[in-house]
Amino acid sequence: MSGPQIITLGCRLNIAESEAIREMAGGQDDLVVVNSCAVTSEAVRQTRQAIRRARRERPGARILVTGCAAQTEPGSFAAMAEVDAVIGNREKMAAASYATSVRVERSRDTDAQALLDFARSERSEGKVRVSDIMAVRETAPHMASAFAEHARAFLEVQNGCDHRCTFCIIPYGRGNSRSVPAGAVIGKARELVDAGYKEIVLTGVDVTSYGPDLPGSPSLGLLVERILKAVPDLPRLRLSSIDSVEIDERLFDLIAHEPRMMPHLHLSLQAGDDMILKRMKRRHGRADAIRIVERLKAARPAISIGADIIAGFPTEDEAMFENSLKLVEQCAIVHGHIFPYSPRAGTPAARMPQVDRATIKARAARLRAACERQRQAWLQGLIGSTQSVLVERNGLTGHAENFAPVRFAAPRPPSSIAHAVITGLENGVLIAQEASND
Repeated sequence: MSGPQIITLGCRLNIAESEAIREMAGGQDDLVVVNSCAVTSEAVRQTRQAIRRARRERPGARILVTGCAAQTEPGSFAAMAEVDAVIGNREKMAAASYATSVRVERSRDTDAQALLDFARSERSEGKVRVSDIMAVRETAPHMASAFAEHARAFLEVQNGCDHRCTFCIIPYGRGNSRSVPAGAVIGKARELVDAGYKEIVLTGVDVTSYGPDLPGSPSLGLLVERILKAVPDLPRLRLSSIDSVEIDERLFDLIAHEPRMMPHLHLSLQAGDDMILKRMKRRHGRADAIRIVERLKAARPAISIGADIIAGFPTEDEAMFENSLKLVEQCAIVHGHIFPYSPRAGTPAARMPQVDRATIKARAARLRAACERQRQAWLQGLIGSTQSVLVERNGLTGHAENFAPVRFAAPRPPSSIAHAVITGLENGVLIAQEASND
């Protein structure tokens, strides 16, 4: 194995940051970094499982745990015999965190000195190096410099979240919202295009909250405009998960009418019942979600919609659940991410009356089935169409502009954009029998 092993759980932001970690960690073959997720109890369980598996497979390696679960539950990971060090979300962006030794007294590197100062503080005990994420106000340069092992690149433009949904632990893992200056984003986008990337995905914890902390309070829509103007050779720009209520008119017009903006949105909807949305402390209602999708579909019929939905939120009765179930069809959700609710200690929802686990599991299954029916009908409807497909590095698969998965009958040049004639559907993947490169 050449270089460190990076195990990534969770969101696209973690994918981007894992690539920055890979670069900072250099050629350390004996290092395993587990970049954790804390969005659900299941994600934390999977993190522990990944740590134990890594230790079994690589008994002599150093195992470092970072990410949101490490930030919110550092003590529990430090107590694992398999773990050599736990580093927080701030510390993971310092190269010194991945040094062979925790001792950094002789280093002149500013990151190393910052880490040393923290290591000497009262908050650091033994193998735990986790600082107060809520105190972080700056935007590290690394945030605009990470990309993934895919044909498309993930460009981090924002981190943290100022909202406090009652079910969510992530703000306590990521801190308050902070944005990457547009100049740094545009500079990195140019580098990525020069390196051969033909699609960039703008990512963050709460991407649509981009800008208020920067001079002049630029919006996400303005950032997108600037990227498209300043990087004319970029063929495809995509957004990661966004909050529907924060789509302003500038951003809406770009999504609806700009051909270089991909016709695919993943919305953070979470529920389809107004009372549950209120108890979640969401900022939109059921009608708001339906209205924005209807507007988008009217302006750009080819757009595909994805959504996060939580099954079995505390106090959810059958009628409330049915409203979420109906939302799948009413919002034409074809990329559904269904999360069975699990209580996160320290969140208000954990103190609310809970739905029993069997009911949560059954409701999640029904939501997944509803999303799958929508998806199959949508994919079936694409047979006979011609799709512009970004070919993955294996040369055999890719994603259309609407994020439909495509498999080619014959290999295509990796990382190219192919015009694919869709001739069939197998196991949820579109089949392209003919294709020609741009």
